[in-house]
Amino acid sequence: MQTRTQIAELGKVNFIEKLTSPFAIEADDAAILDNNRVIASDMLLEGVDFDLQYTPLEHLGYKAVTAAASNILAMNAMPKEITISLGLSARFSVEESEALYKGVHYALDQYGIRLIGGNTSASMSGLVIATTCIGTGDNIVRRSGAKTTDLLCITGNLGAAYMGMQLLEREKRAVGKSGIMPQLEGYNYLLRRQLQPTAPISVVKNLATEGVVPTAMIDITNGLASAMLSLCQSSQCGARIYLERIPIASEVFKLAQELQIDPVVAALNGGDDFELLFTVPLEHHKEILTMAGVDVIGHVVAVDEGAAMVTPDGSEIRLQSPDFVNQM
Repeated sequence: MQTRTQIAELGKVNFIEKLTSPFAIEADDAAILDNNRVIASDMLLEGVDFDLQYTPLEHLGYKAVTAAASNILAMNAMPKEITISLGLSARFSVEESEALYKGVHYALDQYGIRLIGGNTSASMSGLVIATTCIGTGDNIVRRSGAKTTDLLCITGNLGAAYMGMQLLEREKRAVGKSGIMPQLEGYNYLLRRQLQPTAPISVVKNLATEGVVPTAMIDITNGLASAMLSLCQSSQCGARIYLERIPIASEVFKLAQELQIDPVVAALNGGDDFELLFTVPLEHHKEILTMAGVDVIGHVVAVDEGAAMVTPDGSEIRLQSPDFVNQM
């Protein structure tokens, strides 16, 4: 009988490695075409990456472009061109498709990206949005360059997008059971982070202005823990992240208490935060500390020390992510 291995048994990272190992593909957010050009593909699937019961189509179009741009920014490059392909079911009208593209155009204007093509096909399983984004940069950065004593830095804050989704799912269930109106007042920030996230393009520009070239960089779309473990794997290093230095918005703590969710778990494994994790040499400590939208959360250590989070009392907790079966 032929062996059938479930993908979950390998974990996302090991599964991708198994598929691509014959091709010697580097594990990065984008592929390097030449010295200064990078290209990345992304895909959003209805029922997996978004729920149209609470996701406005304009916001979804914007988010699709943000996801594509984030992959390019994670290479320390600027997104320039994009193709967008759609799989549309018969239930979509022309007007709804135009609403989706209204959000696309808004995002393209914000990020300075040019739409250069795409494709449209029928879909029997809901809406599919596939993007290919091309970018350029003078100092392309991979995941594999982190060195011992480098500073660990992140942009923005974490956990808000995940908590925004938890809020929307809670209200969806409540409306389905009782028909009452959704109770979303006071959570605009969490909703915006989930439905209309913005990629940190200004930080990549500021790094170039300050002459700071990261040694390694990755996006945090799948959560801080997954990003940190991926970077450590590529760079053959370990890491120490200090719990009290992880930036978490006050709105996350408020809703987390309501829903009895650990806000730190939301930050580590929640995902959908289109932020960047990167490392810089210790000599750039001053520039990073004064850079808007960036926090230093730890440092790189030797690979045999593994990747761990340090609590305020000095205890160490090994980082874990559902993307990795064999943790560091």
